[in-house]
Amino acid sequence: MAFSSSLAFPFPSPPSGTFRSRPTRRFRAGTAGRFLACSSPPPPSDVVVTRERGKNAKLIAALEKHNIQSLELPLIKHVDGPDTDRLPDVLRNDKFDWIIITSPEAATVFLKGWKTAGSPKVRVAVVGAGTARVFDEVSQLDHQSLEVAFSPSKAMGKVLASELPRGSESTCKVLYPASAKASREIQGLSDRGFYVTRLNTYTTVPVEDVEPLTLKLAISAPVVAVASPSALKAWLKLIPKVNNWDNSIACIGETTGSAAKKLGLKSVYYPTTPGLEGWVESILEALRVHKQLKEAPKC
Repeated sequence: MAFSSSLAFPFPSPPSGTFRSRPTRRFRAGTAGRFLACSSPPPPSDVVVTRERGKNAKLIAALEKHNIQSLELPLIKHVDGPDTDRLPDVLRNDKFDWIIITSPEAATVFLKGWKTAGSPKVRVAVVGAGTARVFDEVSQLDHQSLEVAFSPSKAMGKVLASELPRGSESTCKVLYPASAKASREIQGLSDRGFYVTRLNTYTTVPVEDVEPLTLKLAISAPVVAVASPSALKAWLKLIPKVNNWDNSIACIGETTGSAAKKLGLKSVYYPTTPGLEGWVESILEALRVHKQLKEAPKC
C-alpha cells in the first residue's frame, strides 16, 4: 500500500491500573519529497511510481488492492513547449478533419488551448483509454463542439497512423499537438495522404532535486514503474553506477518497454495492450519473478 500519513499527536495518560500501547508512527513523503515523521526506519517499498507529482494516485490505489507498497518518486515534470501559445490561434484560424491526441498530458494541454480559442467544433482521435478519459467531462457537457470519434485497435501511435479513417476529400487535414519529445510515428499519416500540422505544445524535463533518503529507498525497491522514455532516462541519470542497479522496470506499454531495452535494461516488463490494468499486471509479474529469484536456493 502507499505510505500513509501520520504525525504523532500527544496521547492522554491512561487511567490507573490500565495499559494502553502507543500506536507506531508511520512514514510519509511530503510535497517536496522529504519525510515528515518517522519513529522507526520506514518499511521497504515494493514499487517506485514515477509519474509527475499528483498523477500517481490511480496506480498507487490499484497496487494497494494487491497489498503492494509504493514509493512516489516523480522523475519528470511537464512544462510549456515552443508552440503552446500558438495553439489557440491555430484552432481559431484553421479547420481540421482530425485532432490527434496521444497522451493524457497532451489532452490536458490541448483542452486548455481549445477553451482559450473559444471551444471551436473539433473531431478528436485518441490513443489509449487514459487519454480518452481526459475528454469525458468536456464531451458530455459540450458534445456538439468536441467529439471523441476514433481510437485505434491498439493504443499505439503507429497503429493510429495506419487506421485513422479519412473522408472522400482530396486532402485530409490533421492537427497533432504533442510533446516536443514525441516520436514521428503519427506523421506517418503523411504517407497515406493526410496533411499533418504538428505543434509541440509541451515538453518534459527531469526532476532535479531528489531527497537522498528517497533515492536510497527507490534504488532498493525491486520494481520501478515508468510511463515514458523520458522517465526512463531520468531514472538512469539518478542511479550511481557504483550500485550496479539491476532490478526490474515495469513499463506502461510497448513504446516505453522498447525504449528501456534500447537503453540497455535487462529486466523489462510491459503489457501487450497499454493501460493501467496491463501496467499493474506487469508490475505484479516483475514482483513474482523477483520473489522467485530471491527464494531460489543459492548454488
